Amino acid sequence: MYQAIQFPDREEWRDSVRALCFPALVNGMQLTCAIKDTTLAHRFGGDTPASWIAAFREQRWDLEEEAEALIQEQQEDDQGWIWLS
Repeated sequence: MYQAIQFPDREEWRDSVRALCFPALVNGMQLTCAIKDTTLAHRFGGDTPASWIAAFREQRWDLEEEAEALIQEQQEDDQGWIWLS
């Protein structure tokens, strides 16, 4: 089980994966957490990366808590990413 998980405030939109990505530092190692555009639109509304970034910032604590649970459950994909759904 992981001891220390931190979430720096460095979220960004990545067109290549159509997702908002944010880092998690787990015992000093960086993981990428991400949430797809379709998931963001379904959960928070909006239809642009700017609106989804704003929604992420408003819901940051809840989304980081969700990501932390997935990290603790070792739910990384083949690329080592954590995907919120």
